[in-house]
Amino acid sequence: MPGDSDSEERPLTRREARLSEQSSSPEAPEAAASSAEDTDTPVRGTKPVAPAAVPLTDAAFPAFDASSVPPRPPMPDSTTPRSGADEEHHHDHNVIRDQWRAARDEIESQVSQAREQFDQANERIKQRTGRDLIVAILIGVAIGAVLLASLLFNKVLFVPFAVAAGLLATYEISRALRAGGRRIDVVPQLLGGAAILLVGYFTTLWVSWVVLFAAIAFVAVWRMVAQMVAQDGRTYGDVLADVLVSAFVQVYVPFLTSMALILLSRDNGEWWVLSFVAIAVAADTCAYASGLAFGKHPMAPRISPKKTWEGFAGAVAGALLVGVLMSIFALHLPWWAGLILGGSILLSATLGDLGESMLKRDLGIKDMSSWLPGHGGVLDRLDSLLPSTVPALALSFLLAPWIGA
Repeated sequence: MPGDSDSEERPLTRREARLSEQSSSPEAPEAAASSAEDTDTPVRGTKPVAPAAVPLTDAAFPAFDASSVPPRPPMPDSTTPRSGADEEHHHDHNVIRDQWRAARDEIESQVSQAREQFDQANERIKQRTGRDLIVAILIGVAIGAVLLASLLFNKVLFVPFAVAAGLLATYEISRALRAGGRRIDVVPQLLGGAAILLVGYFTTLWVSWVVLFAAIAFVAVWRMVAQMVAQDGRTYGDVLADVLVSAFVQVYVPFLTSMALILLSRDNGEWWVLSFVAIAVAADTCAYASGLAFGKHPMAPRISPKKTWEGFAGAVAGALLVGVLMSIFALHLPWWAGLILGGSILLSATLGDLGESMLKRDLGIKDMSSWLPGHGGVLDRLDSLLPSTVPALALSFLLAPWIGA
């Protein structure tokens, strides 16, 4: 019947019949073991019979004896009293740890106090001078390193450095004068300045003078033609003032910078450039430090109220000292020549600094630009160096017999 189809016995496969016969025979274990090697594939839908397990009897695998494993050592118990040596070691460890923590806390406290004191001092200096001391020092060291490397390794490398500085300063003063109401043409100023700067190192002194007059004529004619084209009703006096100021820019920045390049082109010129720059920087630095520490009497309150006579005294000491040292060790001149060089650079640097301060006060600005954080603009760093190129170049000719140049 159809309902009894599930109860009917299913015919045995050949594998199942063989396993049944082996299990009923006396050699059932051996038959079972040999049946494990049977490779007949069971019929689909049937579950294969797992072979009987055969224990290992090889002497190489003895039975595992759990009693041979040593017991695990007991974990340390905090409630268990320590011995005398352990207690002393633990006490010493705690003492060293406490001392280290106390020393660390003390160092952190001292560093924090030193940082607070330095920040307060820097803030006072910034309020008094208007400069960020840390940034100013970093920028100054970077510029000094580039200048020193260019002069000591190969003096030709100083040429692009000086040309770039001269053009940037020309751009700064041109923009500042335009903001002050003067009609200054920036592009002609840069073109004329580049011509003056490039001939400074590669030609003679008289060629630099010729190029200077040509550059002045170029910027003057450009300004007058531009005024004729504009026809904005500007008065004759204003136009003349614009022409004179344009000529002044060419003389003040590019031509004075080219004097340094002319000095550089001479024999032993790199040491002369390094000497007058070192003297001017020493005068400026000593004046800053001395004025900051002892300054009470203003030197020129209407021009630069932050410059004091105490600062000027520090500038005198620094300039003369560095002048003597550079003359003896760098220029191989007598010590009295160093006094002359130091005094000349000090005078020109001071006049240049006061002159630029007067110009900025007339224009109503604090700095020529903000390109050099902590210093202002490029011209703010060149104000004392530009006029110093003239006495340095003159003394290089006058003192040449003492150095055999």
